[in-house]
Amino acid sequence: MIAVIDYGRGNLGSVEKAFARVGIPARVTADPRVVDEAEACVLPGDGAFRDAMQNIDALGLGGALRRALDGRRPFFGICLGYQLLFTESEEFGHTKGLDVVGGVVRRLPRGLKVP
Repeated sequence: MIAVIDYGRGNLGSVEKAFARVGIPARVTADPRVVDEAEACVLPGDGAFRDAMQNIDALGLGGALRRALDGRRPFFGICLGYQLLFTESEEFGHTKGLDVVGGVVRRLPRGLKVP
């Protein structure tokens, strides 16, 4: 079973439906025990880094997410979910992330042209 992590920030429905469409069992969960038992994890997300980390901490999910990554289970971070894997973010001041990927999430400079 794939755990789709619900920490109050994310496009959970579309991720769950995508797995259902291809016949892969997935469960939306905010329970660290379910995350610990999952074969793989998806961490979707949108919104502010700081708010997301506060929710992850309040739900007690940080340890389970780190264990999933330390255990080398497949792990897919989508949008903000990927950013949360970094050491910290400068969005709205400095906020510590899950620190499994070394680095700082920074805002792109104004005027920078991106594809």
